[in-house]
Amino acid sequence: MERLQRDLGVSAALAQVLVRRGLSEPRAAEAFLAAEETHPFAAFAGIERAVEPILRHLDEGGLITIHGDYDVDGVCSAAVLVRALRGLGANVDSYLPDRAEGYGLSERTVERLAERGTRLLVTVDCAITAVDEVEAAIALGLEVVVSDHHAPRSDGALPRAPIVHPELCGYPFAELCATAVAHKLAQAVLAAAVGRVAQARVQEVEAGLREDLDLVALATIADVVPLVGENRTLVRRGLRALAATAKPGLRALMAVAGVDPGRVDERAIGFALAPRLNAAGRLYRADAGLELILTRDSMRAVKIADELDRANRERRQVELGIRLEAEAQMDALGERPAYVLSGEGWHAGVIGIVASRLVERSRRPVVLLAMEGDTGRGSGRSVEAFDLLAGLTACAEHLLRYGGHRAAAGVEIERARLGEFTEAFCAHAAAVLAPEDLVPVERVDAVVGGEELGMALAEELQSLAPFGRGNPGVSLMVADATFADPRPMGEGRHVRFTVHSRGARARAVSFGAGSRLPVEPGAAAQATFSLEVNEWNGVSEPRLVLRHALAVAAAPVTPEQLYAPAESEDGALLLFAP
Repeated sequence: MERLQRDLGVSAALAQVLVRRGLSEPRAAEAFLAAEETHPFAAFAGIERAVEPILRHLDEGGLITIHGDYDVDGVCSAAVLVRALRGLGANVDSYLPDRAEGYGLSERTVERLAERGTRLLVTVDCAITAVDEVEAAIALGLEVVVSDHHAPRSDGALPRAPIVHPELCGYPFAELCATAVAHKLAQAVLAAAVGRVAQARVQEVEAGLREDLDLVALATIADVVPLVGENRTLVRRGLRALAATAKPGLRALMAVAGVDPGRVDERAIGFALAPRLNAAGRLYRADAGLELILTRDSMRAVKIADELDRANRERRQVELGIRLEAEAQMDALGERPAYVLSGEGWHAGVIGIVASRLVERSRRPVVLLAMEGDTGRGSGRSVEAFDLLAGLTACAEHLLRYGGHRAAAGVEIERARLGEFTEAFCAHAAAVLAPEDLVPVERVDAVVGGEELGMALAEELQSLAPFGRGNPGVSLMVADATFADPRPMGEGRHVRFTVHSRGARARAVSFGAGSRLPVEPGAAAQATFSLEVNEWNGVSEPRLVLRHALAVAAAPVTPEQLYAPAESEDGALLLFAP
């Protein structure tokens, strides 16, 4: 740690964080902090095979349809390609399925697109598993290009079409979201179009792709891909593009969400912008989000943003009703290695959010199914130790369709197979998960004293941002803390208080746990906090946000005790990250 402090000029606290996150070598730590990893589109093996039909149909004027998905990543990927191809003069439109149609490319959609004159179908954020559907499209005379980032079929079968996929094409960074993949594909098309279209068009599209890093940042955060490697670079650059965006739709969306463009960050995207963009596809028409991004009409943008805001408020109410029903089912079932919960009339568009809430509550994998007639559609979410996609693959004989990631997936099932699937899924979870996998863990990044908890450290820790999956927010342990002067706030839902340590004190807040602190005022405690820059009424100040707290004996805490697991008042374990 001393070497990092000396070579990089960072504080002891930040040096601790870097070492505990596996960045003990100055060169690796410096590269992580700089967030400048990037790779050329040519690193996708075979990307020229995807570019060739796009250029040919651009030259011939054949209708190119961009087929996306109904979530933020699917909408933003479609927007990136539509904007780029229109800029180059292509005859291009888009198609987004709704939740009733289900995820991905369907044969019915292929038939409709063929009937309306599509000559080239380019998929984004879907279709890597659509082997039969792509064959159906080819049989109807369509050419197909598949752009995706999801896991392929377990049997290894791939669509008979040019594929742009970070893992399958040997790209140096396999964790790109679909919008980042579409952005790379658009760059490849632009490079190949030089000399075939007017130079003014090329320059305009080139500038547009730089601006579209705002969409890449939106999708990268919304799709919860790891915020490491090239994703850190894309989000950093994308946040700057978003702060200065000229897109009327994104400006209107930030206004209705109460987001200051000058302070937009990953939290604003994750909790304010992405939920509103997602709300359209969850409850009504997914193409509202795409229209919002593509429109150049400021008045139209305001109307659509208001529509999305209303849909988001409605989504919250629908979500609450389903969550209460699902929690009642969970309580009736008792403790299980995993949960499969179902209900009549549940809205398929929000059950994924509810599943996430239930995973947080139970620390178990959860699959929620909205039943209608003889079938049900559902969404699953998982804990870190359980590969959800592998779990569904193990139960594939009981499912009509499924697909997704390690942490999130979608399923479709016959009502008659619900009991068999539930039994098989829970049995697989019981075989895979160990008891320790189901215990929430607080991994401490650094041990600090009260004198360190000021604005300098709060600002320095921002060099680790953006935070999210793969790069969680920093957890600081104060090993000799006492709490004082608790005062309720937010109608008793939260409490603010003062933390004392080593003769220093700092302001702190505990959110969502009521007006009582987990440790009595004046009692010796070990506590973990995040440290943030809080801005209120034009004033910036450091603020601690309580994560966990543990009452300890009055005797001083030894280094050995700091490294030993300890159970906190709320059941979490306080551990140092490996």
